[in-house]
Amino acid sequence: MFFLKTKNINLKELHQNKYMQLSHYNTTFTAQKHPITVVCENVTNAPNIGSLFRICDAFGVQKLIFTGEHLPIPSRKMQKTSRATEKYVDYQKVNDIQTYLATIKETHKIICLEISDNSTPIQGFSFDFSKPIALIIGDENFGVSENVLQQSDAVIHINMFGENSSMNVVQATNIALYEMTKQFQK
Repeated sequence: MFFLKTKNINLKELHQNKYMQLSHYNTTFTAQKHPITVVCENVTNAPNIGSLFRICDAFGVQKLIFTGEHLPIPSRKMQKTSRATEKYVDYQKVNDIQTYLATIKETHKIICLEISDNSTPIQGFSFDFSKPIALIIGDENFGVSENVLQQSDAVIHINMFGENSSMNVVQATNIALYEMTKQFQK
């Protein structure tokens, strides 16, 4: 027997139950960082910001950038959703996204996650990791601004099949990071 989180577990029983849920303390995932920076253009909703910290930690994102003014970082609502991942994710607050993008334009591929007249479906897009990627996500109500779209190397979108034409910024970022890290592992 061994001790796991206040409960004694018999090894024989553990092996008989081949689909036992793992805790945070007994997963076999290997921590790693991916050459991805998530840049949030005016994302200001505290629960969304907290969720972005969580997914950036989960996907091993190198850095998380928040642009705009009056960002609720830190705040009680953000921290409740982040579950302390803001302590592990390297992040930065930047006032002006245009200035920030100008500083990384030569060192990063800038990819916007937005539905536009010339965006490419994410499932048909091949991410080029010869340079780190800056994934730009937009404001909860208005998406990525036109000025930022013009500065990007590519614009990708997630195909949607329902009546609604938009998706929550965090859910869309989850899907994009999954596809990016999947391609990076190949």
